[in-house]
Amino acid sequence: MNPDLDALKPYPFEKLAALKAEVTPPALSPIALSIGEPRHAPPTAVLEALRRFEGEVARYPATAGLPELRSTIARWATQRYMLTPGSLDPERHVLPVTGTREAIFAFVQTALDRTRPAKVAMPNPFYQIYEGATLLAGGEPLYLDCAPENGCLPDLDAVPAATWRDVQLVFICSPGNPTGAVTPLAEYQKLIALADEHDFLIASDECYSELYLDETAPPPGLLEACRSLGRDDYRRCLVFHSLSKRSNLPGLRSGFVAGDAGLIAPFKRYRTYHGCAMPLTTQHASIVAWEDEAHVQANRDAYREKFSAVGEILAPVMDFPTPHASFYLWPAVPGGDDEAFARDLFAEEHVTVLPGRYMSRDGAQSDPGAGRVRLALVAELDATIEAAQRIRRFIERRA
Repeated sequence: MNPDLDALKPYPFEKLAALKAEVTPPALSPIALSIGEPRHAPPTAVLEALRRFEGEVARYPATAGLPELRSTIARWATQRYMLTPGSLDPERHVLPVTGTREAIFAFVQTALDRTRPAKVAMPNPFYQIYEGATLLAGGEPLYLDCAPENGCLPDLDAVPAATWRDVQLVFICSPGNPTGAVTPLAEYQKLIALADEHDFLIASDECYSELYLDETAPPPGLLEACRSLGRDDYRRCLVFHSLSKRSNLPGLRSGFVAGDAGLIAPFKRYRTYHGCAMPLTTQHASIVAWEDEAHVQANRDAYREKFSAVGEILAPVMDFPTPHASFYLWPAVPGGDDEAFARDLFAEEHVTVLPGRYMSRDGAQSDPGAGRVRLALVAELDATIEAAQRIRRFIERRA
């Protein structure tokens, strides 16, 4: 067996299951705020498309995907990020993928050169696929702490030049999981300049990009930063997008990668051997999803309502950074022990949250996830409000 498998850390939800196994919850309806799985209804038009094209399961799909899907994605991204018209070529710059998780993992295997130092920088806390993909590709994770005093963003200026020289790939996640922080355009531009100076690639995980709270301020993206620099070839840059959060379709396993044609081509070659082409039925349904914004607007409205309600309930008893996007809250827990907080909350109120340390590693100063929990506001409004009320009741009972 591949010895690098032994380097993989337990997945956060494995740890959570073990933590919860220690206790028996009360006879209250269970409410899970631990998993970032959208519970809002999928778009009706997408479900209808799945039925309409169900006969396509009788055909093999191509790795590159349908031209119509690539063109739809290119139009969507060009409009959403105000790209130079025609700069995002559906034939050269876009590749449909079976969800961002699979694509992120696969891209790291494609990108890293094992014959030289292969550090992969990633935000800390982080989505654990970044770390696992790095370890299985023979790379070394470089954790960039996302501290509240820096807006929950990585401090790029704190990385020495000698360290950057060994970096082959940088992951950025905006809006951030679990913090909800949004990377400003200027930070993207700074990172692009560092990539040019130190010869590394940038992979921007933007799967929460359409879940933002201020309707007048959609989060910027890496391709938008390229455009602002006149970098219409998107050199060194790839973005990862998904329908899972945007359209409440996590089970569809549909997303795309877009950017530098010089990276897309070898990644497509890898994926041809990997055998992970998107089913044609899924591709047709994805076209319908990317072409419609009405359901996305409704989705944002629903999350906005939940953030407002939960914030009002929890702000008097918990401290958390103001979220700008995504569907997470990242509060500090009273007493500072996130594992004990999550275990006891489950034991007393039957509410499941994720300890912050399960999404982070010891950093330059400390573990930036310790003492916090991630709350995923994915359930329907009434259940989410009920969970927040139980959390407040739990905290006030212990005060």
